[in-house]
Amino acid sequence: MQTNPIGIFDSGIGGTSIWKEIHSLLPNENTIYLADSANAPYGIKGKQAIVDLSIKNTEYLINQGCKIIVVACNTATTNAISLLRKNYDIPFIGIEPAIKPAALNSKTKAIGILATKGTLSSDLFYTTTSLYAHGLKVVEQVGEGLVELIEMGKINSEEIKMLLKEYLKPMLEANIDYLVLGCTHYPYLIPQLIEMLPKHIKIIDSGEAVARQTKAVLEKHHLLNLQTTKSKCEFYTNGNPEVLKTILDNSFEVKTLDF
Repeated sequence: MQTNPIGIFDSGIGGTSIWKEIHSLLPNENTIYLADSANAPYGIKGKQAIVDLSIKNTEYLINQGCKIIVVACNTATTNAISLLRKNYDIPFIGIEPAIKPAALNSKTKAIGILATKGTLSSDLFYTTTSLYAHGLKVVEQVGEGLVELIEMGKINSEEIKMLLKEYLKPMLEANIDYLVLGCTHYPYLIPQLIEMLPKHIKIIDSGEAVARQTKAVLEKHHLLNLQTTKSKCEFYTNGNPEVLKTILDNSFEVKTLDF
C-alpha cells in the first residue's frame, strides 16, 4: 500500500494548486489527479449533485488503487466529505477556507472570503465561521464566473480582472486586512490580486496546510512511500486537456477520460 498513489480530485483544474503543494512536500509519492472539468463548476450545483459527483470521482480513484484521497475542492469537501468518510474505508483529506488564521490574526477585525456559492452556503462553512469569526466583520463574496473563465484558460483576461475589481470593492470598503481564497481555482489569480490589493492585505489559501495534513495522515496510517525512486504523476480530465497541460507548464502528460 505504501507505494500506491495519492488520489486527488477537483471539479476541474483548480485542485492542481493543491497537487503542487503535495508534490513539493512529498516528492516521492505517486499521485493520480482527476479533473472533473466537464461538470465544473460544482459551486452552482445542488448538494445532491455535488455528493453524486464526489462519489463518482472517489470510486474512480479507489479503482485505480489510491491509498488516500484528497478532496481538492472546497465545495465537494463542505458538501460531501462526511458522507465519503462514512461510506469508504480509506483516509480522506478535505479542504475548506482558511478562516481560522485570518480571523485570529486580523488587526482591522474585518476579513474577506472569496468562494463559490456552494461553499458559502454549506453547513460546514457556517459552523467554521461561527466558531472562529465571532465579533469580526466577514465580507462574503461569491466568485461567480471565475471558475468558468479559469477552466477556459482565461486566467489573465480582462474579464477576470473586471470581475475581481467588482468582487473586491465591498471588501476594500470594509477595510479588510485578510483575503481568504475559498476555492482551489483561485490561487491562480493571486498575481492579479496582488496588483489590485493594498500591500497590507494578506492573501491566504489552504494549499500548504492541506499538504501538511496529507503527510500527517499518511504517517499516522503508516502509508508514507519510503522509496526514493522517481514518483509517477498521472493526470486525467474529462474536459480540455490543453488547459490542464498549460497549468502544469506542459511538464506532464494529460489523459482524457469519458466519464
